Amino acid sequence: MLSEPTYLPARIVAPVIEAHFKKHLLEAQGLKNVHLATAPDSVIIEAVIDIGFWASLRREEGHSPKISLALLSPEQSAKPLIFGQKLRLTPQNLIKLAPAVEQPGIHLGVWPEGDDIFIWGTTHSIPSICFVLEVVEPGLLVIKHRRVDGFGKFVNIAVLQGDQIKVLDEVTMGVADCPVLLKSLANMPLPTFMGDSFNVLVQLAASMRVHGKGGLVAIVPVGSEKYRESVVHPIKYPVKPAYSAIPELLALTETERNKLEWQEALLQAIDLIGGFTAVDGATIITNNYDLLAFGAKLTRAENSARIGQIVLTEPLAEAKATKVHPAQNGGTRHLAAAQFVYDQNDAIALVASQDGQFTVFAWSVEMQMVHAHRIDVLLL
Repeated sequence: MLSEPTYLPARIVAPVIEAHFKKHLLEAQGLKNVHLATAPDSVIIEAVIDIGFWASLRREEGHSPKISLALLSPEQSAKPLIFGQKLRLTPQNLIKLAPAVEQPGIHLGVWPEGDDIFIWGTTHSIPSICFVLEVVEPGLLVIKHRRVDGFGKFVNIAVLQGDQIKVLDEVTMGVADCPVLLKSLANMPLPTFMGDSFNVLVQLAASMRVHGKGGLVAIVPVGSEKYRESVVHPIKYPVKPAYSAIPELLALTETERNKLEWQEALLQAIDLIGGFTAVDGATIITNNYDLLAFGAKLTRAENSARIGQIVLTEPLAEAKATKVHPAQNGGTRHLAAAQFVYDQNDAIALVASQDGQFTVFAWSVEMQMVHAHRIDVLLL
């Protein structure tokens, strides 16, 4: 029998999560060749979050658990590993199993049976829009689901950290009260929650976070040399000719993609560029994803003013836009990125901090200032 949940944020957020899955599963029902998950009930959602939270605070042989729980039955998975005897979903059972399932892409399969929830085994394969709870670190949980096309990073729905609840606003990205900011968001590389599109720059952002050293990517228009006004010369690590594996892979027809491991090849190309962002300085790519240089030093363009203010937003429900000095948003990388976009209005900049913060900088034509949008909650 399910025990009474004692983690209050689980009770608060469960109805919101239930509504999210019902909405998106209903919208996806008409799609062809898509294997969809079952919409989870708020009672089950609350129980899974509650147990995951209390498990995250425990340690086994000095280690905190890192676990991914997927809510599905064995029949909904391809080639699942099924335990000979299913286990009750409890914090104790989770921390005992955690060492075996810490590798990326492995999920513990959980499913309700009767008036309880059981761990039935493990799986690499889950259906589209399947409820996943990831235990990231003590007290930090992320609720997410697999994309409809199954490609790339999962879609985050909510982040729970202790008593903090961050529900993502997938429609207005947290700027519903400011139409001009909604327009500037259209210029930013943000993830698609539904549909077949795959956002390369969001995957690059996730790759930048992996090495944990922070990084800065300057994205400039194809064929333009204007960005060079904001770069110290000579550039230490130019790439000649430009590395164009990503645009070449994206240009392949559907038939050509089926003849090779296209998804794996694309992810490898993205991760290669993500690795160069660990080198001190900026990585420069075109908006067509050609790699032009890495380790570049950004500088204020000649005859340009020093940037004094940016507008800062987050993709959270009920979030408010604020105007701040760029130095209040982060360190030297954030200041360099803000100045670069201020000088190069047709450019975009991505900044990953060592502490996990991730910000997209773009020029807002409507507000005539740099718009910084923090998206770290999308990338956990």
